[in-house]
Order: sequence, then structure tokens, then C-alpha cells
Amino acid sequence: MNDNGDKNSIALIVFSGDLDKIFAALTIATGAAASGMRVNMFFTFWGLKLLQEKGSKRGKNDLLRRLFNVMVKPGPDKRPISRMNMAGAGAAMMKKIMKKSKLPSLSEMLTTAKSLGVNFTACSTSMNVMGIPKESLIPEVDNVAGVASFLAISQESSTTLFI
Repeated sequence: MNDNGDKNSIALIVFSGDLDKIFAALTIATGAAASGMRVNMFFTFWGLKLLQEKGSKRGKNDLLRRLFNVMVKPGPDKRPISRMNMAGAGAAMMKKIMKKSKLPSLSEMLTTAKSLGVNFTACSTSMNVMGIPKESLIPEVDNVAGVASFLAISQESSTTLFI
């Protein structure tokens, strides 16, 4: 490895669960993968909700974890936007604009990213904190790992982005 890491590899930390930020992360990931780069995405905290199946079993959790799971919906369809969400109206407007502009949905982007070889890692620590069982993750998730595993991947990459 050279001092700048592997020029053909990018690591993305997806912390946000906001529609616009996840769209940006997946756009970068699919663009990089389509250009022949190895792409590793590490989903943590609110970003992790994207990888959770809609209607999945939530496991046996205490009251606070159950509240997290009720207030923050899983899957790509219920993502708020980071600014002017207006109780979901802002996200609905953004989705309408995206569709009118012929942009793919988050579900379509996840599928495209997987088909291009993007690696999805779910953060084990965040899963524990938020009460998300492994069985509730979408099949596209490649592995569940802690931060030390992701840092090893990130260290080998030329670029690491936090979104």
C-alpha cells in the first residue's frame, strides 16, 4: 500500500438517515463502483435504518429501544429530508421532484449499488444500541462488524467520507 491508500478504493460512513444524505452517499458509491473502484459502505446509527427490512421483527427490546424503532421507520421509503421535512411533506416533495427528474428511488439505488459490487456493512455497536437484530437486515447486507473492522478497511482506502 502507498502512503495515500489504495487509489482504487473508497470508504463511506453513512451516519445520517436523511433521504438527501443517503441519496448523496449512494450516488457517490454507485458512481465510484461504476468507475471500477472498490466501495465499502459502513452504516451506523440513523443510516443503519436504511438497511433494516420494512415490517421486520424488532426483537425483544426495552422501552427506549422500542420507541426508537417506532419513531424512526426502517427501510428506504420513510426517510425524512435534512431540511424542511415539514412532517414528511418535504420528503414527499423531494421524492416527486426526483421521480420527475427521472432519478432512481433509494430502493433502486440500493439494488444498483449491490449489482455494482458495493459492500454494505452494518455497525454492530449501533445495532445493539438501537435494538436492531441481525435477522431484520435486508439480504443485501454483506456483514455486521464493529468500528475496528471498518477502520481497517478505511485505512486501506484512498478516500473516506462521512455522510
